Formats: sequence, structure tokens, C-alpha cells
Amino acid sequence: METLLSAKINRLETSATLAMAAKTRELKQEGKDIIGLSLGQPDFNTPDFIKDAAVRAIEENYNSYTPVDGYGELKEAIVHKFKRDNQLDYQADQVVVSTGAKQTLYNIAATVLDPGDEVILPCPYWVSYRDIVKLNEGTPVEIKTSIDQDFKLTPEQLEANLTEKTKMIWYSSPCNPSGSVYTKKELEAIAEVLQKYPDVLVISDEIYEHINFGEAHVSMASIQGMKDRTITVNGVSKAFAMTGWRIGYMAAPPSIAKACTKLQGQVTSGANCIAQRAVITALKESPDRIQPMIDIFEQRRKLILDLLERIPGFETNVPQGAFYVFPNVSKFFGKKIAGKEIKNATDFSFLLLENAHVATVTGEAFGNPDCIRISYAASNENIKNAVERIRELLDGVL
Repeated sequence: METLLSAKINRLETSATLAMAAKTRELKQEGKDIIGLSLGQPDFNTPDFIKDAAVRAIEENYNSYTPVDGYGELKEAIVHKFKRDNQLDYQADQVVVSTGAKQTLYNIAATVLDPGDEVILPCPYWVSYRDIVKLNEGTPVEIKTSIDQDFKLTPEQLEANLTEKTKMIWYSSPCNPSGSVYTKKELEAIAEVLQKYPDVLVISDEIYEHINFGEAHVSMASIQGMKDRTITVNGVSKAFAMTGWRIGYMAAPPSIAKACTKLQGQVTSGANCIAQRAVITALKESPDRIQPMIDIFEQRRKLILDLLERIPGFETNVPQGAFYVFPNVSKFFGKKIAGKEIKNATDFSFLLLENAHVATVTGEAFGNPDCIRISYAASNENIKNAVERIRELLDGVL
């Protein structure tokens, strides 16, 4: 029956984060004590004030199909959030609510890309960007960045890769997987280059916006001249610990928002009614309500960086947001460890899983084959134990 499958689905790669999660579950079922530092979700419960709003929605009998682009009250709450947090003025018809930010991203690619359109992806990028582009017949143009530049695209790199076929540049800040955050000055420098290419769109993925430890978050759409060509994507999964609630949203030029609504109407229709009602409450509240969670993530960042610094061969930047570190581990390539030759980051990641029983994700999935992603959305105890297991496994290798 596999011969009946489409060529594009056969070319599609399995999500590396989900593949690692599946392998982790398999080893756990075998009785292995696995410490999971691979999944990108907060290890906190959804705040009670949001759960209470969901309960009220159930009691108030919200159980019918929702508008394709989201409840009007939710779209107004999103408009308010953009004004309050990002100093951006949008109208409700520029906002589309979807079943998670991933669907939002797919909708954009499906409505904007034509075959052969080029999409610039600064590496590392979130695992699904590349395959979403390819599924929609676009051409990913990967631009490698390094720890030395804090894994951020430079204006010079951008200009060197812009062509007449470039349709979009697609990035996240704070970045998954590197935790890097673009400053206002850096975004202005990128915008200055883009002024020469007025038909190039920008997708700014800001899902980790509030998990930010340094300078205040800056949206690309707030940079002079960029709002009308920027599609801002966000959601509640990370900041509000609502990964399973599946609500994402976008703000875009009206024509793109209308097109995404049109597509969504033929694919999933509107997002879950109870989740939407809960998100209205989440977005109306001040971000100060989630600051205690952010503070804990910042403490964990210091902990894991201090611990990794003691392992020869791990080279890290200091991430300013999200909850990941993205160490370069290429010094281990070509070494034989626990009877296995390590050729790349994938080998190294599986070495850690199978021998140290610590789950991470290979950087190859993010467009950087020299690194691995480690999530510190875990308890201090698990972080300490995981890094100690890694240190013991690698002791004496370098």
C-alpha cells in the first residue's frame, strides 16, 4: 500500500523531537530510567485562573462550532495583547486563531508560497519550518549561523542570500532551539536590508516572547517600515504552559489573514471552543501573572550552563530566552565512546539516550549538525542528575 502514498508525503521527514520522544517511551517501557530533556514544553501546570475560565465555559455551555478565524472576543483580546505588549495596532480582521501555532505557520506557507519560491531559514531553526516549506513546494534556503554570532543571522548573510525568487524570511525570537533573542538594533539592521527588497515577507515566530531573560522582547512588525510585510505568529503553549490546549494565532496584512481563514475553513474550521474561552482570560491578564515561572526558568538556565561548563567538549552560548541550551558537541565527532563511533550530532544524541539515559535532540533536525538541543524545562534534580550522567559517560574522552 505504500506505493499509493504521494511523493511529497514519502519525502516528508518525521519530526525529530517526536521521534526522540517515541524512542524515550520505548526505553522507559523496557524499565530504563530515562531523564527527558528533549521535549519543548514547560513542566508547569496551566495557571488556575485559566483553568477556572475553561470550567466556566463548560458550565456556560460553550459547545458549538466556533467561527473559523476565532471568537470575536478572543480576537479583540489578541488585538489588545499586541497593543499592550508589542506596541502594535491591529484590527480584528487581521487576526486568525488556529489549532496551535504550528497550524498557523502551515496556513501561511500554504497561502503564500508557489512552487520554487525561496524561503530564507537562518540556522538553527525550529524543526518543522523546513518541511512545512517543502510540503508547500517552496525551496528552503538555509543560512548557517554559529555560537560566535550567538546563532543570529547577520545583515550581510541575509543580503548575500536574497534573490529574485525570495518570498519570505522565516525566524523565531526567542529562538527554538538556541534561545537566542534578536535585539531591536539587530532587527533594524535586518529591516534596512529588506527595504531594498519590498516584496519579501517576514514570518516572525514569537511563541517564546514572554520567556525572555534580557532586553525587552521586540517584534519585527514594530520596526519602521516592516508592519505591512510581517506576519507575527504567537500562541499560549509556552508562556502559559498550555501546550495541549492547541491555540495559536497570527496578525498579518488583511489579504493574508483572509486567505488563511479561507484555507482553514476547508481544513479544520475553528479551534476548540473551551480552549478559546480560556485563552481570552489568559491574554487579558498581565504577563506579570506568569513571571514566577519565567524566574524559575532563568534560575535553571544558570544551573545547566554552570554544570555543562564542567564537561570538556561542550561549547555553549548564553541563551537570552526560551528554555533550551544548544551546545556545540563536534569535538566528540570521530571519537569512539561506549563502543560506538560518533560521526555526527545524531549519533551523539542517541549515545546519550542509550548509555546515559538522557533524552536530548540532535541539532541536525534544526539545521545545525554540530549541536544538540537540551531542554531545561525540568526540575533542578533532573537537570543535575542528567548532566552528571553525561559527564560520567564522557569522562576521559577528550
